[in-house]
Amino acid sequence: MSGPSAARPRLRRREAAAYLLEVHGVPVAVATLAKMATVGGGPLITYFGRRPLYACSDLDSWASGKLAAPVASTSGRNVDV
Repeated sequence: MSGPSAARPRLRRREAAAYLLEVHGVPVAVATLAKMATVGGGPLITYFGRRPLYACSDLDSWASGKLAAPVASTSGRNVDV
């Protein structure tokens, strides 16, 4: 396995953002992960003291849940409002 998660099972926020982009093609800013940690809606987090850590499996689950199914045209999108 290569990439940000190769050496560690839990990632800091900056590494989690890089992982989401590299593995899932999902660009999420570090600040966005921090905001979601406060208001909700982001991937699950564990803490080591004050340090937030993200398990790769939780990042994978979160990204998979956010990605919509492929469509042939924009009219095929089912957008939740």
